[in-house]
Formats: sequence, structure tokens, C-alpha cells
Amino acid sequence: MLDKNGIAQRIAKEVKDGYYVNLGIGIPTLVANYVRDDIQVEFQSENGILGMGPFPIKGEEDPDLINAGKQTITALPGASFFDSAMSFGMIRGQHVDLTILGAMEVAQNGDIASWKIPGKLVKGMGGAMDLVGSAKNIIVAMTHMNKYGDSKLLKRCNLPLTGVQCVKTIVTDMAVLKVTEEGFKLMERAPGVSVEEIKKATEGTLIVEGDIPEMKL
Repeated sequence: MLDKNGIAQRIAKEVKDGYYVNLGIGIPTLVANYVRDDIQVEFQSENGILGMGPFPIKGEEDPDLINAGKQTITALPGASFFDSAMSFGMIRGQHVDLTILGAMEVAQNGDIASWKIPGKLVKGMGGAMDLVGSAKNIIVAMTHMNKYGDSKLLKRCNLPLTGVQCVKTIVTDMAVLKVTEEGFKLMERAPGVSVEEIKKATEGTLIVEGDIPEMKL
């Protein structure tokens, strides 16, 4: 199965030239490290940065330059900085082409739960609701199963929803899946992972058509 960097590397292949992309907290922040050098992409962070680069080299971090997850980042030439009002104006105005975010659960109809576990203390939803409600395309980066071995790809989400019928693509440590009207359509499998293993790890309806190719990273 893929590790976190492998998931990010596969998602980076979905980033196209000219895209404005918002990277969520966790695995999505790693995507900037794997985008092709021959395309122009603008990464946006909801705390007010357009033009994020990859993570800094150890020892060259600037503690005043952080993303929404409070990780130190780099800024590419031409990057701009602004307040939250401007940042969410970009998001709510649908100027972001692609949102990449993590999730705790995704339902086969595209619902996503990514912000709260009942009974656990959280600071709030943050910008997740705005992002899933406004983005033109949403890719979820997550593990296929939780730490208890339960599937995170469900018929219906059990946790409080962040957004409804909004997820288009999911990349896990086991597979690439598209959300369709019939359920999760299996597009690719991780190196060394069989279709049968993916079936066992998926609670929601899984559609398998023909031979499923192995991911190319």
C-alpha cells in the first residue's frame, strides 16, 4: 500500500497547468512537493497566501511563513499575502479550480465528513465547509481504513457532514476511485494491492469494470 507521500504523489498527477489549488491540512500539503516542474500552478492557503511552494529545507524554515495547518512553508516568486476576507472571497467566488483535502469518511454519493468526531473537542469547522461548497473539483486524500481496521468508504457517513454530494475523486493508500451515481468506481489500484483486497476494505458499493491497472507514480 502507499504511504502518505505516495498518496500525495498520485494526486499531483491530477493537477493541471494553470490551476488554482487549495491544499487542506495533512496529506494534501505534501502534494506541492510532487507537482511537475513544467506546469504553472498556484497553491492557495486559506490563511491568506497565494503562491505556496514546497516545504522548506530543514534549517531554512521561516516561522512567520505558515499554511493553514501552521506548518512552515515556502513562497514562490510572485506570491501574495492577504487577509481572510480576501482569501474566502476567492474560495466562495469559485476562483479555486481544485480543492484537495483529507477526510474521516466519504459516502458513495459523494458526501464527506472531515471535521468532527462526536464527543471530541474541536476548535470548529474552519474553512472546510466553504471549500467543499465552492470548489469546482474536490479530491479526497486519505487512508482506505481507519486505525481500527474499519472502512472509511461507506454507503452513508456516520460522522457529521462537512458537505453533501461534492466529492469527485478519492485517492487512498489502496486505490483511486471516482464517485458515480452507482457508487465508488475503481479506477486504479496501488502497487501490490489486489482488487479483492480493495473490495474487502470498502463498505460502500464498489464498481469494478474490466482489468484495473496499477497506479503509475
